[in-house]
Amino acid sequence: MYDIIGDIHGCYEEMTALLQKAGYLLNEDGLVYHPEERQLVSLGDLTDRGPQSANVLRFAITNWKAGRLLYCPGNHCDKLYRYFLGRNVKINNGLETTVAELKTLSPRDYTFISEGFKKMVEQSPLYLDLQERSLVVAHAGIRGELIGKTSKKVKTFVLYGDITGETHSDGRPVRRDWANAYTGNTFVVYGHTPVKEPRFLNHTVNIDTGCVFGNALTLFQWPELKTVSVPSRQPFTPEKFREPGE
Repeated sequence: MYDIIGDIHGCYEEMTALLQKAGYLLNEDGLVYHPEERQLVSLGDLTDRGPQSANVLRFAITNWKAGRLLYCPGNHCDKLYRYFLGRNVKINNGLETTVAELKTLSPRDYTFISEGFKKMVEQSPLYLDLQERSLVVAHAGIRGELIGKTSKKVKTFVLYGDITGETHSDGRPVRRDWANAYTGNTFVVYGHTPVKEPRFLNHTVNIDTGCVFGNALTLFQWPELKTVSVPSRQPFTPEKFREPGE
């Protein structure tokens, strides 16, 4: 049994409220546990834009190390990973909020987070293939013919979606609505593109309900095919919610 949590983006308080609502217990060491031994899964984008990215990272690293959390990276995770490697990345699009938090940490805490996060990314797959391809978790989704493959093309898809290479007038990448054309039997759980309600379509579900933009944080329960959500505590930003393909 899996509980897959959508894009957290530094919304630590909403994350803990959601886990509590879903029946999880959090001990004093930061470890999460479910009485029914459900497996917690993150589909990435742990940080950026929200108020407590460091706390979310600390939680994820601690539970990943203990085997309490399965994880695959999102595009914001990939950028933070490259930042920790010392690569020349632009400190924008939300990364600036995470970097500001990191600069307030003690050297010991910074090392725990930076080294732990790098290891978590390096030792986690691009996407999670669970239960012999009955269930796949990928940050921005994945087309059926790409499941089971790893390549630069697959990495781009699972991190950013089905982008065309073009951009909208406001700088957003143009994305195809891959889920609308999906015909596979594997159930795909993804996020990345904020929606006001979980979007079930063709054996897929988008559970990024835009917590950091003031809507809600959602997890998806497998095999029940149910969602659990809590309201966001962040200001609502309606322009962040667009119809797929826009």
